[in-house]
Amino acid sequence: MESCRTLIAGAGVTGLAFANFIDSNDLIVLERDTEIGGYCKTVKQDGFVWDYSGHFFHFRHKDIEQMLVSRMPPGEVQTIARRSKIYLGESLIDFPFQKNIHQLPKEDFIDCLYHLFFKDEARSGQVESFEDMVYARFGKGITDRFLKPYNEKLYACALNALDAEAMGRFFPYADLEDIVRNMKQADNSSYNATFTYPRGGAFEYVKALAAGTPAGSICTDEALLSIDLEARVATTSKRQIRYEHLVSTLPFDALLRACGLPVDPGVFHSNKVLVYNLGFDRKGWRDVHWAYFPEKRYVFYRVGFYDNIFASDRMSLYIELGAPTGAELDVEQNLVRTLEDLKTAGIVDEHQLVSSHTVTMNPAYVHITQSSAREVTRLRRLLGSRGVYSAGRYGGWTYCSIEDNILEARELAEVLKPIRA
Repeated sequence: MESCRTLIAGAGVTGLAFANFIDSNDLIVLERDTEIGGYCKTVKQDGFVWDYSGHFFHFRHKDIEQMLVSRMPPGEVQTIARRSKIYLGESLIDFPFQKNIHQLPKEDFIDCLYHLFFKDEARSGQVESFEDMVYARFGKGITDRFLKPYNEKLYACALNALDAEAMGRFFPYADLEDIVRNMKQADNSSYNATFTYPRGGAFEYVKALAAGTPAGSICTDEALLSIDLEARVATTSKRQIRYEHLVSTLPFDALLRACGLPVDPGVFHSNKVLVYNLGFDRKGWRDVHWAYFPEKRYVFYRVGFYDNIFASDRMSLYIELGAPTGAELDVEQNLVRTLEDLKTAGIVDEHQLVSSHTVTMNPAYVHITQSSAREVTRLRRLLGSRGVYSAGRYGGWTYCSIEDNILEARELAEVLKPIRA
């Protein structure tokens, strides 16, 4: 039987970052896929560059960003001021919606402003869910026009099933003063007001992390199958490995199953996202990086424009459709519907589709509830007492940025660092 001090399950951003920071060569990184990167992969096809979905990086810690950029060719990474819109009715509204209601038709604007001003009088009861939160903060007009329908499409569930803080710092808050001030002096800043993006796609960041791992430590095409918590032995699709510490970036419910622990589907549930990457023969919309589509008449909830990031002469899109985890998705039928809806929205007219790629992310967005938060905290404590640590977006069953994953990996590596003699 083989052995190592640290076994890492998953060669995505979190797993690779941990391998960078642990300061030990006695480790093995398992990756069930034939390629590293997890969901942060890049597809290059027919002259188009697409990620598995829209992966844009928002670094708040310059040391993390510098570590990655220093491992790339000079000029690889470009910094871009975000231009995002909301398509509602026949108009493009600046994001975030709640700060730009003055761009709506007059009657809609008045309705949103009225309900925002009198929201406290309309509110009754405690704020216990995500739906309660948005109604309490922004009133009926803003919530019914954008916040509720968009997030229901995104999460593919009723918003009263989600915790009030399900999106944490990533939810664009604004109060009445912010909103009124924005009518005169636009300030649509948020956590992703600027983003960085490599010319070769998001996978360049993965390659930069992989460059910092010990030689020969990454084992692709090898899945973690089960974990014996008492013996500290992992069984993979190829062997058994005895470990001192196991760092898992698997979805938390998958880790529990691998450990032989019960999983309550009423606690751990999520959605999946069908992504179409589409390349057309010529340009379409300009000066938009991505647009949100809250209305039910559109099958997708977001459309992103790679060509407006790369400044290329052919329209290159990523398009996202949300669905419950157990739903059956007909890829061909949804592509036909997607192309029809792109035409309805005026994104394509006589464009010719010249290249396409699709991927389904499952899970995509986990459903954060009070129950899931309690269970993750309890079970992480139990697993940690047996030398198993669950990290990352899915390992933590949370909503976070890619930078957050790297920071979490660094903090965990500091906790588990080898003791030098």
